[in-house]
Amino acid sequence: MSEKEPFWLGIDCGGTYLKAGLYNRQGKEHCIERRSVATLSPRAGYAERDMHTLWQCCHETVATLLKRTGIDGEQINGVGISAQGKGLFLLDKQDQPLGNAMLSSDRRALEIVQRWQQDEIPEKLYPHTRQTLWTGHPASLLRWVKENEPQRYQQIGSVMMGHDYLRWCLTGAKGCEESNISESNLYNMNTGEYDPQLTRWLGISEIDDALPPIVGSAEICGEITAQAAALTGLAAGTPVVGGLFDVVSTAICAGLHDEHTLNAVMGTWAVTSGIANGLRDNEPFPYVYGRYVHPQQYIVHEASPTSSGNLEWLTAQWGDMPFDEINHAVGSLPKAESEVFFLPFLYGSNAGLEMTSGFYGMQALHTRAHLLQAVYEGVIFSHMTHLNRMLERFTHVQALRVTGGPTHSDVWMQMLADVSGLAIELPQVEETGCSGAALAALVGTGIYPDFFAAQQVLKHDIRIIEPDMQAHAAYQRKYQRYQHLIFALQGYHAHIKEYDL
Repeated sequence: MSEKEPFWLGIDCGGTYLKAGLYNRQGKEHCIERRSVATLSPRAGYAERDMHTLWQCCHETVATLLKRTGIDGEQINGVGISAQGKGLFLLDKQDQPLGNAMLSSDRRALEIVQRWQQDEIPEKLYPHTRQTLWTGHPASLLRWVKENEPQRYQQIGSVMMGHDYLRWCLTGAKGCEESNISESNLYNMNTGEYDPQLTRWLGISEIDDALPPIVGSAEICGEITAQAAALTGLAAGTPVVGGLFDVVSTAICAGLHDEHTLNAVMGTWAVTSGIANGLRDNEPFPYVYGRYVHPQQYIVHEASPTSSGNLEWLTAQWGDMPFDEINHAVGSLPKAESEVFFLPFLYGSNAGLEMTSGFYGMQALHTRAHLLQAVYEGVIFSHMTHLNRMLERFTHVQALRVTGGPTHSDVWMQMLADVSGLAIELPQVEETGCSGAALAALVGTGIYPDFFAAQQVLKHDIRIIEPDMQAHAAYQRKYQRYQHLIFALQGYHAHIKEYDL
């Protein structure tokens, strides 16, 4: 390796880890550094992150990466950042973090969203935003701050999301990256701009002047400051691009560019995404649209925070069981035979705002392995809700590509193939967030003319898992029972709400 070989830095801030990776001009990973980032839950339903601590974690991770690899900061030709979408990162009028950030899995705004639903605000917004109204949207959290912390609300100087905040820490330049801010309910999907009509409908028009300029994913929108250089080891003046919503990073790494492939992401959120060439009206479901990196294309989602984060929480209560041990336990049981069900709704649901998590069907004969198997099944069943809806929109799908932590489990991936009846394609890329962020930096610094050209060069190997169709029939029966259980519990919540029990 030449001492002066250039590299591009990709930073990814997820629900559990902050990662930084170095990539060469062919997009090949050189090295990854990871650090855990804490999610704070001071009250039920809260999911927060200390913004000072997050920036410290970020600059320390980058500094450690450079030191460990012996790469000089002058060799880094560009920086990109990928991060969780939604949530709310606020600066005050003096450009200081304004309290803790609130993450996309935060549920404190539940009553506000329910009130908006009763007033039919989501139906009013959707033709303009192409978004559902979720508790973790910036719009919902801003309204919560206005109603519950009015002094804090009056101090808001800038409204950002995760990678916008980290980019500001690195560059001192403010901006909201388009693939992320387009899914905020503050952005008009038809015009590609902020829309003050939206904030009026949401009752938060006071924040209009606190919305930073919209920046493109590969747009150079700042340079590493001297202060950030001293902390990270990067060279002052290194260009930093807008970056990516992490779901978009994953779609790029999964090779999505037309309507023939879907991508299922398994992480804190269960996400199924596809790429559309335009907006459609009168669709079977209110699909979530966002701006994609290819001109005139949109990323289309079905999503909920109902995925593998449930397993992480559960195993943490049991003493952090090794993943290999969990897979062995689940794989040792017959497929679809247990009567135990798990509702993967610890952080939210795709079956109604009131739905919460739990096991059903346990008896004394069941073991920990049965509970773990039920968690695996429940997560897959929840993903199927989104996948089935997306297949009504994308009727010519030829492949389902899956990314996220559970792809390291052949047991879990075989279960997804068996439940869905589809061949599962696993792109062989370890860190889609870092890789996608670095790709944005490669495009932004002119190594590739656009993301499509970069995708053609940076194709990843694909591993395929075929479904067991005998198991598919058994799982379809259990999946139907899961759906009946959901329906029964929806009736329970409707009953106690109607009678104020």
